[in-house]
Amino acid sequence: MQTDPTAPGDGASPEVLALAKVVARLRAEVADLEGLASVAGVLELAKGALMAREGVSADAAYETLARRAESRGTTLMEECWVTLGGVRPKPGAARSPAAAPVTASGRTTPEGVLPAYGTDSRPGRDESDARTLLAGLAVALTDARSTDDAAEILHEALRLRLGVDGVMIYTLDGAGRLELIGHSGIDEVLAAQWQGIPPLPGVAVLEAITSGEPRWLDDPERDAERYRLIGPPERWPTRAWIPVPGADTVTCAIGFFRKAPIPFDGEEQALLRQAVCLCGGPLRVFEHRTAGPADLDVAAVQSILDAVSGAVILLAPLRSPSGEVEDYRIEAAAPESVDVAGRRGRELVGRRILETYPTVAGTPLWQGYLKALDTGITYEGEPFSYREVTAGVPETSVYSVRATRLAGRLIVSWIRQDTTTREMRRLATMQRLGNLGWADWNPGTGTVNWSDQVYAVLDRSPGLGPVPLEELPRHVLPDDRPALADAVRRLLDEGVPIDRPFRIGTADGVRHLRLVAEAETDAYGAPVEVHGFFQDCTPQRDAELALRESERAVLVQRGVLQAERAIAARLQHALLPIPEQSIELVGLCVDIAYMPSDTGVNVGGDWYSAIELPDKSALFVVGDVAGHGLDAVGAMAQLRFTAKGMIITGSALPDAMDRLNTLLLHTAADSAATTATMIMARYRPAERRMAWVRAGHLPPLLVRGGEARFLPLLEGNLLGASFDSVYVEETLDLEPGDHLLLYTDGLVEIPGENMDRGLDRLAAAAAEAMGADAPDALARLLAALQPTGQDDVCVLDIHLPADAE
Repeated sequence: MQTDPTAPGDGASPEVLALAKVVARLRAEVADLEGLASVAGVLELAKGALMAREGVSADAAYETLARRAESRGTTLMEECWVTLGGVRPKPGAARSPAAAPVTASGRTTPEGVLPAYGTDSRPGRDESDARTLLAGLAVALTDARSTDDAAEILHEALRLRLGVDGVMIYTLDGAGRLELIGHSGIDEVLAAQWQGIPPLPGVAVLEAITSGEPRWLDDPERDAERYRLIGPPERWPTRAWIPVPGADTVTCAIGFFRKAPIPFDGEEQALLRQAVCLCGGPLRVFEHRTAGPADLDVAAVQSILDAVSGAVILLAPLRSPSGEVEDYRIEAAAPESVDVAGRRGRELVGRRILETYPTVAGTPLWQGYLKALDTGITYEGEPFSYREVTAGVPETSVYSVRATRLAGRLIVSWIRQDTTTREMRRLATMQRLGNLGWADWNPGTGTVNWSDQVYAVLDRSPGLGPVPLEELPRHVLPDDRPALADAVRRLLDEGVPIDRPFRIGTADGVRHLRLVAEAETDAYGAPVEVHGFFQDCTPQRDAELALRESERAVLVQRGVLQAERAIAARLQHALLPIPEQSIELVGLCVDIAYMPSDTGVNVGGDWYSAIELPDKSALFVVGDVAGHGLDAVGAMAQLRFTAKGMIITGSALPDAMDRLNTLLLHTAADSAATTATMIMARYRPAERRMAWVRAGHLPPLLVRGGEARFLPLLEGNLLGASFDSVYVEETLDLEPGDHLLLYTDGLVEIPGENMDRGLDRLAAAAAEAMGADAPDALARLLAALQPTGQDDVCVLDIHLPADAE
């Protein structure tokens, strides 16, 4: 083993010396691994050449090399170089772009290593192509310096030949955990998520390693039910996990992923198996680890430790060439073994003491390990403090350690002395945050123990000491005293547990508390010890009372609103009776529909009028008052009757609308519903002429000859908006068969939708539902539109019969 040329001098501390030895050992291991990789690379290169030349398997190629070396009296390495002399390109030979491909990492592979095949290589494949591919793969693997390099070389070699889109290499550690040691074609996020896989059932790569047989996955739906798949099933419909043959047992497997939903056929499976065999040598080199003493079955020890309680581990000494112990490696660990950083059980397996806990070097603990290993005398050290910085936070713990030699190793157990202190601190924090405290009473001796938080809960000075359980009822409010006294008596006499609320008086007011306690009894059932806790429930009680008060207020408000709705509905019904059938007015057939909103507790302000005037003409009004409730109903009644009165007394339509606007403006202070929209029309049967005005309302809809059109939007602001509003009158001559619709916005409005779409929907439905004298035209229109019910709907269908004279 090489030593560090800048090793500290004799005056260095034991800790520095130990760390220097660790660095020197790691450097020596790197050099050893590089040498092993070069030797293995030459061997794999020669095997690949024979496989390509003679069409034999990887194992047969190795046997051929060994047999030739023995027959010629040469070494295996010499025979490898002789074999390679026949396949290496001549110096100065020209290279083509296809002969020197570049991998994803930017490394150019040797000439002829990765021949380029067509994207559809399945038809017309021959055995020589496979041999050439395997020979080139063997040559390329000699340049690999890591498992990621090996995965990348496999990916590039098989991507065009077999359509392989990704490669993953897993190894199985001593604790049964799978570790991802190389990948290519797999995104880093997914690789990080599947970096380590615990020994769980339903893992295909684990089954491949433990059984020594490949796992071919080509049915994503079925495979997802059977296995825990890496990534979404549809991402790689075709997958294969092939174990890498080892010298003794299989500890590694390579996965191949293909996006095409085509299973690997027999030839492809054979090619993948041979490619994996070529990777055996390099992967064993990369996975090389320093072996520990071989005179103990570590797996058997681990199975024993799995059934042991407490913190116990098995340490294997790691020695220098001179035999000096340089470090220890953890080879087995009991499930309850926890270090200062919180690593537990098998998470500790494989870690080295000085690399994981560097400050142990040179301590009495380290010397105790050495003495126990050399003499066999069990080491039991004095409690010592160990400090480690984890995630930037210093952690200090006190340990008592015991070490015993076992077949050249050490069985080490320890007890964490500061656990009790830490648990007490956690208990105190829990009591403070939960606003509770524990208490113990011994009826026989009269001993009482309270935690500090009990004094805070009961608002009692610690200097007064705790209160005996039988005296506790004397400290509560008089109303709660009898019930608590009876509960305490039953607990002390009969052992009946207590879970009882009570109240005490404090300087800050009444406090709501809870006592929970149970008794431990002797063989005769008599209580000998009582354990329990006090809890301050005042915040919860205050919240409960506030919630009840809020519920009470909501119920009262709900009753008021329901009463108001009932009154408004009765008033609306009295003011606005809805006829059950069509009415006849001066030769017109009028259908009326009114549908109140089905949401909320308030009634709306939609209304209509359809009356015959003294001069044998007819008045039609449809309006909508803003708001709901009694105010809206009152405003509706005022507008409805005022409009009738003004028209009956001879006012023109624009003048009547102007006076209604003034009326709302002057009564705004007395009503919450201060604005309204409205359409007012007057029909004279002699001329069959309809005159109409509007105040911010939706335009009337005329259906004539199977076509529907909206009348023009006349000038006129909504009522109650401005003193300067102007209202214009327009006339329309009705023809036999015409339908004229006056309506409120609830018929067409849908929340979140543009009003123009609702109007277009109304026109289309009216044109289809309203023929010249179609029966129930309005009912069929409403069925087609299906209003949302979120607002009141009021509709007048004014129809001039087709047979009108």
